[in-house]
Amino acid sequence: MTVFMPAEPQTAAPRGFALFALGFRPFYLLAGAYAALSVPLWAAQYAGWLPGANLSWHAHEMLFGYAFAVIAGFLLTAVRAWTSRSTPSGAALAGIAALWIAARLWAPFSLQVSSLVDALFAAAVAWGIGRPILASRNRNWYFAVFVLALGAASIAFQAYPRVALAVGLDVVLLVIAIMAGRVIPAFTNNAVPGAGARRNRWVEHGSLGSVILLLLLDLFQLTAWPVALAAAALHAVRVALWAPLATRGRPILWILHLSYAWVAVHCLMRGLAAFDLVPAALATHALTIGVIGGLTLGMMTRTSRGHTARPLKVGSWEVACYLLVHAAAAVRVVLPLLAPGAYAAWIALSAALWCTAFVIFTAVYYPILSRPRLDGQPG
Repeated sequence: MTVFMPAEPQTAAPRGFALFALGFRPFYLLAGAYAALSVPLWAAQYAGWLPGANLSWHAHEMLFGYAFAVIAGFLLTAVRAWTSRSTPSGAALAGIAALWIAARLWAPFSLQVSSLVDALFAAAVAWGIGRPILASRNRNWYFAVFVLALGAASIAFQAYPRVALAVGLDVVLLVIAIMAGRVIPAFTNNAVPGAGARRNRWVEHGSLGSVILLLLLDLFQLTAWPVALAAAALHAVRVALWAPLATRGRPILWILHLSYAWVAVHCLMRGLAAFDLVPAALATHALTIGVIGGLTLGMMTRTSRGHTARPLKVGSWEVACYLLVHAAAAVRVVLPLLAPGAYAAWIALSAALWCTAFVIFTAVYYPILSRPRLDGQPG
């Protein structure tokens, strides 16, 4: 099957170093490498193989380290396309990336210092996307607000870790829900003639509204389970309307559909957790591994290929990444329900699967992210 053939076009590899030509390049590479290194480190600490297990560090870094890096890279790239105006590149982009790196280096020693640097990073990214958005009067101004909200949540993490983590995850989920609604049905219909992916106005509004309401309830620490259960139904209907079965045999599409389906699982488990029917941590990991891990991998591979003038087709390495990250989600979320006595083993196995997925991504995509576009265009 062509799915397992190499995805690279048969052309000479471009020469030169283009890592700081556009925002997706450094941040996708940093996110991939950090995901590959940090989760196994945490799992080893949790298992007692290494000293210094720290749940706060793990939670903080997966949200404000990994997820924030992917969002920054995506927005610094997308805003240029939305506005036809430049976003930071070269030294300015390298400086923003340096802030992210500095925050990660401080995190094992002082989350307080790391969070302050995260706030500076958020301000820099908001500046990088806000200037072209305001100059062009583009309707996507609220993404700069979301970026600043993540920076504020990182600072609040010191005093209110549970609230800051919940709100931060809700902000990321809101960004994902907005962008998924824009691109997944469009990608599906463009690539699969007759797929029939569609958006229903009321389902779209209800789905996004439910995430906003969950964010507000988490912010004020109010009961959220009724909204979570309603959100599960809404997001399940939403993804069903996007014709996921039409994407069989097209990994670059089904990874997006499958990953978004975990939103419904997350919301359902979050509602059930309020009645102690499932552990709350499993609901969180349905979001962090299934949704965030899966969708970021899918979007990083797709946008990396598109913005470097490569075909929007993936090969065996990408498919392996997709399968591994969803296996990691299933092991971390489903198996503890079936065999809770082996909880530590499921964490270790999930971490190993996650690590392998991102080691592959980082190794395969380093040449793509660091070299110039195949067509010689800037970016």
